[in-house]
Amino acid sequence: MIERRPFDTLGAANHGWLDAHHHFSFANYHEPARMGWGALRVWNDDVIAPRTGFPPHPHSDMEIITYVREGAISHKDNLGNAGRTAAGDVQVMSAGTGIQHAEYNMEGEQSRIFQIWIIPDARGGAPTWGTKPFPKDARSGDFVALASGIEGDEDALPIRANARVLGATLKAGDSAEYAFGDGRLGYLVPATGAVEINGVRIDARDGAAIRDESTIRVTALEDAELVLVDTAP
Repeated sequence: MIERRPFDTLGAANHGWLDAHHHFSFANYHEPARMGWGALRVWNDDVIAPRTGFPPHPHSDMEIITYVREGAISHKDNLGNAGRTAAGDVQVMSAGTGIQHAEYNMEGEQSRIFQIWIIPDARGGAPTWGTKPFPKDARSGDFVALASGIEGDEDALPIRANARVLGATLKAGDSAEYAFGDGRLGYLVPATGAVEINGVRIDARDGAAIRDESTIRVTALEDAELVLVDTAP
């Protein structure tokens, strides 16, 4: 089953400095049919105006993955971590027992991000933060693990959940396959470009909720940049 969730059906909130779209219930957007997808709890499609951002605020017991699509995000937290994550790269914050952080677009242009929250396998643990470059040409034509709590994904940023976040870039006409384990769920969003997933068309920034599919074959109808979450139910 592949359920297309068109971009124009997502929850939306425009705060001026932040234009946010929510694939799942978040903040003032509440949709009982979209409370999450397995351990995947949040997928926000955020556009952040230049020299603005999220002021310091706390989190706990959540794996928060930021995929930067355009521009850059600058991070600072109460543990002393600070860094800049640029387009195509990924940062991960394991909130654990609690962390306070700020995320700002310090650039002179807007930044676009996917903010993905995954429920950890267990509560607690020391909070951590990390960032890593993932050049787009290194994931051309295939899915590459960007953040993962699954054994064997040593090159990915670590998360404390039985899940992985993957990225791929495809040229128009090219295809890539991904195999799911028994009972696993998938959620795929093209950051750019339209694709077909097992024959179902998914346009840029649409969501594709995937279940009961042992393998998906993704074919790019135009040049596409993809993000996929593979999660336990």
